[in-house]
Amino acid sequence: MAPSRCVPSWSLRIDPVTGSEITAARLAAVMKQDQGRLLAALIRQLGDFQLAEDVLQDATEAALRHWKRNGPPTNPQGWLLKVARRKAIDRLRRDANWHRKSAEMTVLMEQDAITEVPEIPDERLRLIFTCCHPALDRKSQVALTLRMLGGLTTREIAHAFLDREAAMGQRISRAKARIAAAGIPFRIPGSEEWDARLDAVLTVIYLVFNEGYSTMEGDAPIRAGLCEEALWLGDLLDRLCPRVAEIEGVRALMMLAHARRRGRLDRDGAPIAPEAQDRGLWDRDMIETGLAILDRAVARRRPGPFQIQAAISALYMDDGGDGPDWRQMLLLYDRLLDFDPSPVVALNRAVVLAEVSGNRAALDMILRLEPELGTYQPFHAAKAEFLTREGRRREALAAYDRGIALARNKSDILFLRRRRDGVREA
Repeated sequence: MAPSRCVPSWSLRIDPVTGSEITAARLAAVMKQDQGRLLAALIRQLGDFQLAEDVLQDATEAALRHWKRNGPPTNPQGWLLKVARRKAIDRLRRDANWHRKSAEMTVLMEQDAITEVPEIPDERLRLIFTCCHPALDRKSQVALTLRMLGGLTTREIAHAFLDREAAMGQRISRAKARIAAAGIPFRIPGSEEWDARLDAVLTVIYLVFNEGYSTMEGDAPIRAGLCEEALWLGDLLDRLCPRVAEIEGVRALMMLAHARRRGRLDRDGAPIAPEAQDRGLWDRDMIETGLAILDRAVARRRPGPFQIQAAISALYMDDGGDGPDWRQMLLLYDRLLDFDPSPVVALNRAVVLAEVSGNRAALDMILRLEPELGTYQPFHAAKAEFLTREGRRREALAAYDRGIALARNKSDILFLRRRRDGVREA
């Protein structure tokens, strides 16, 4: 089942004079479904992110007036694209430097001379790679992707990342300006840079998903809208670029995690470990879909980090009576370290190592990671857990206190306080 979508970024200013609820609803439905395709097509033709957004906004306002009077056209998407092109011509003519843009004007006027309503070319794959270009910092990549492809407003993106709306607006504007100033091409990368650029795109999508769960601040333990946005982007990328193992891997990984969303927290909002969750609350249909996608990815014999993480998640969710296959999981973490030799992966591996080689081996590994993970809250949670298992209560309490001080949301604070209080009372 396709995830729900957020409201498009286009502000449809409706009043009793300029539009009707029926017209507004029809236009909103069109934009919800096709605004990414429309924007991508306009950016390809205009070579300007901001101009493309502006003229598409102009076209939506024109649609409110014309569709109310004459009814929606047979091809509303094509109508919007054609009107947006004309709005671009008008804006370029009014530009003091219009003579420098004569080539763009000529192309647009030739296209406008065609009387048929155009089909919309699907340029979204180009748009995804442009939004995630390495010339942009990672946060700007995420924000621009959500804005241009996800249709989120600046306010929605700022809220998701707990930024001020003005600051987020400036970040998005700077990203667009950097693309223009650097002459970043609106294209799909060639084979020589495909793997690195695709990894950046997948990382951005997974960061959006993770922000919905584990890295947000404040009261809300799960921001389902961001998770569903990431699921939609993953599905879009899979449809635009099918039969790529790592795209399927990131989709499977997100689905297997999201399928457990109703069982992740207890009544008070504290996290529950996967093996302790009520499996009756899991979304079985999503699990089956995620596992099927993972099977397809693995069958392509092009292993990658997202596939491995999805396989680890699948092992955690195994319904076998003996619990997860910890040895197989440990081997997967060893392989994951080949792709991503980061201290965070090493920390996760150490937790699994405890189930295979004992708590002492896990604690020794965790303590060696402290110089790199000293400001990472999950590190202190894991450290406290294994110090407790080794009977080192005073050190465990200090680790819990440090983890609580670093926690970013009330859900994590509640969990860590409970664990700390349990050690105190033991």
